[in-house]
Amino acid sequence: MAEAKRVERPLSPHLQIYRPQLTSITSILTRITGNGLIVGVVLVVWWLLSAAVSPEYFAVANAVCTSWFGDLVFTASAWAVWYHYLAGLRHLYFDAGHGLDVATAEKLGWGVIAGSVVLTILTIVIV
Repeated sequence: MAEAKRVERPLSPHLQIYRPQLTSITSILTRITGNGLIVGVVLVVWWLLSAAVSPEYFAVANAVCTSWFGDLVFTASAWAVWYHYLAGLRHLYFDAGHGLDVATAEKLGWGVIAGSVVLTILTIVIV
């Protein structure tokens, strides 16, 4: 039986030449924020459930929720809600057949990122 001659090639040549685009990054970030919101929801449900269990258990949950970790999770969750919401609006715009050219899609991507940051800051200041 003849032995096959092995050709030395890179495993993933596309990773050497591929440049991430803003539209792909915003799409991936939409999925990440959607899944990341679960952490904030779990923390809120734990806090509410602990209030129904006992005062001692609520004191523990409340200490975690009002600590720097809780502040970080709730701030990140507020940003994720705004980002996910604005990205959804952008998708509705795309689904209607508008803004599909590269220049407009990139402007909308930057708009979603900037808008989510601004709306998160406004939410923190107002609330």
